[in-house]
Amino acid sequence: MARKTFNEKLQDSKDMPKIVTVDDEKSIKRYGGSQMLIAPPLDYNELMSQIPEGKLITITEIREYLAKKHGAEFTCPLTAGIFISLAARASCERETDRIPFWRTLKRGGELNPKYPGGIEYQKKMLDAEGFTFTTKGRKNIRYFVEDYEEHLYEF
Repeated sequence: MARKTFNEKLQDSKDMPKIVTVDDEKSIKRYGGSQMLIAPPLDYNELMSQIPEGKLITITEIREYLAKKHGAEFTCPLTAGIFISLAARASCERETDRIPFWRTLKRGGELNPKYPGGIEYQKKMLDAEGFTFTTKGRKNIRYFVEDYEEHLYEF
């Protein structure tokens, strides 16, 4: 059986969105509630496609927006990371309707090494839009967009 393309995976919403009740006290405390949203991959793709040139968004803002939209207290961080990466990879498979995935940052304005082309590609694309960077670490250097908060897009 042939493997699914990233675009086929992107279209597969299974039974999502769904809200599940979390009963793990540690998670409830960490995320501020027990009602967790599992949003479909297309929700992430749609939001990421809206970020205009010169603006940025973080995974945190996307998760908060989706939780509020669907009436949950928080959005599953694991599926959010997977589906954001999936949306980026699916975009690179397409000839048209590409999304500016490089404008979606990790928490704290960090660049995402899981995107197609890795940090180098994301950095090149953001640099072309006039963003500057800072680094943290000596061995495992992490890159962050300087003053990213000043450029956050609001849905």
